[in-house]
Amino acid sequence: MAKEYNIAFIDWQNLHLGTSSENWKVDFNKFRIYLKDKYNIREIYFFLWFLSEDEQDLYTRLQKSWYILVFREHSSEMKWKKKWNVDVDIVFEIMKRIIEEKNFDKIILISWDWDYIKPVKYLIEKNLFKKILFPNNKYSSLYKQIDTKYRNNLSLDHIKNKIEYKKK
Repeated sequence: MAKEYNIAFIDWQNLHLGTSSENWKVDFNKFRIYLKDKYNIREIYFFLWFLSEDEQDLYTRLQKSWYILVFREHSSEMKWKKKWNVDVDIVFEIMKRIIEEKNFDKIILISWDWDYIKPVKYLIEKNLFKKILFPNNKYSSLYKQIDTKYRNNLSLDHIKNKIEYKKK
């Protein structure tokens, strides 16, 4: 039997704020390996809110770890005035994949944001959803409406130990 071909969508702001609020960081290379091994992830889309030369080291590390970077469109003058929100972009890309390509089995979402509850419910109904991974246990209570088999918490010790960045 062939392995599933799953894809992941990461809301960087949610992942970053969720882990840093609990004083830890994700090691992106370990995280990619974890997602590949645990959930058969073959493509990882990493949504960021803007392109900045100050963050070039981060972008390079992500690309070296085989993440597909997707930047939110906006004018450079508005860089500091815009909300970081990439939710619409992520939902759009998920729907685009379903309609135009459908060359995957299931979707994994990494976020804690309540804005994704409708697409998550829809994807579950269509048997296209694998899991939502929360950066910590402070995720929206709306997710309690969905079965626990579709959600998990990255800050649980047995997961965090596999994906946490540790200074060398």
